[in-house]
Amino acid sequence: MVQGPATAALVDAAQGARLLVVGARGLGSFVGLLLGHVSHQCSIVSPCPVAVVPAPRRDGSRSDAG
Repeated sequence: MVQGPATAALVDAAQGARLLVVGARGLGSFVGLLLGHVSHQCSIVSPCPVAVVPAPRRDGSRSDAG
């Protein structure tokens, strides 16, 4: 277990990685609707590409399904 701010812990763990995969619940502000705070911050400061996986909707469908 790693303790500390989530963004810093994820970015530290991503050092030397080829891809960082994070989830997004889509809560919060307008940007939060799309990414989420931690995933947004990771996409800005990560040393490698970031893949953001949206959380399933309450009905079980993916938020990107359509």
